[in-house]
Amino acid sequence: MPELAFNSLRLLAFLLGIVIVANTIISAVETFVVPRGLNAWMSRMFYRLAFAYFRWRARKVSTFEERDAVLVYFAPTALLGLVVFFLVTAAIGFSLIYWSIEPQTLIDAVRLSGSSLLTLGFATSSNPLTLVFEFAEATIGLTLIAVVIAYLPTIYGAFSRREVSVAMLEVRAGAPPAAWELIARYHRSRGLEALSEIWIEWERWFSELEETHTSLAALIFFRSPKAGRSWITAAGVILDAAALVDSTLAIPQDVRTRLCIRAGFVALRHICDFLGVRYNASPEPTDPISITREEFLAVYDDMAAQGIPLKPDREQAWHDYAGWRVNYDMLVLVLSSLTMAPYAPWVSDRSLPRRRNRLLRIFDKTPTKPA
Repeated sequence: MPELAFNSLRLLAFLLGIVIVANTIISAVETFVVPRGLNAWMSRMFYRLAFAYFRWRARKVSTFEERDAVLVYFAPTALLGLVVFFLVTAAIGFSLIYWSIEPQTLIDAVRLSGSSLLTLGFATSSNPLTLVFEFAEATIGLTLIAVVIAYLPTIYGAFSRREVSVAMLEVRAGAPPAAWELIARYHRSRGLEALSEIWIEWERWFSELEETHTSLAALIFFRSPKAGRSWITAAGVILDAAALVDSTLAIPQDVRTRLCIRAGFVALRHICDFLGVRYNASPEPTDPISITREEFLAVYDDMAAQGIPLKPDREQAWHDYAGWRVNYDMLVLVLSSLTMAPYAPWVSDRSLPRRRNRLLRIFDKTPTKPA
């Protein structure tokens, strides 16, 4: 009877080991190989644990610059740590398999698994079935390392392309960037008609953002080389600038402005879909937004004082702007909070509403302007 129970335990260990190895392989493929936004549960769990640790460290500092200096290590560390995590889970799974196949201690099974996974060769077995799993484990270990070697240049290439436009925005819209400052600078230097090239450039940027930040999800948390820059604040500023131009400026309407806005909120929606953030996919133009009427009218008056041609009906301009903003308002606030973006007016300078997605409960409110 004790022998039967022992055999049953070995059978259970074998099945558990197969499940662990299979889940590791599936999660690694979904994370590093499949060119689609598949949110592998093992990767998601690891990233959440890693972020909780970095968030805990960030809470111990007082200024945004110090917090940014801590969080800048999160995404690269988590990305490399995820590979180690996959290797460890694969080693655990195969250790259970080896222990269940032939009589040996669990320590010997772990030694055999480590030797096979890292192809060190200091431990082996003469059992034919065990040898099959040894070769399989060695193949998995080599493949994981090779995939990561190929993955890193891809992710850093996408990061570099993203940051070029983010850096250029500082020249065009100030630091921190603001939508109305972008409009004012074009009005003073090149003329408002030159804004059309902005919408073409950023429509492409949003399209690439959607593709890279769902298939290469770690990019969402890669911080810009400069502490005051962020991809999400850049996205929010461009969307606000396009919305202000279409709703408020007395210039000929340009369809490229609206295409840029749509490309932007569609990209942000798909990123939120990947992260599991709930939002209203069919908002009404009259739904409330985080920008107040008084804030909008203050910007309207400021642009008027600078000689920017504006539509005379301020109330209609406010309603038209709000009708655009409602499509991306919550998306910008959520992603700013999630990534702890630096200060930017109308983007990361305000808190989320009280009804927040459960995904964000472990995060603090959006950071306010640093002193």
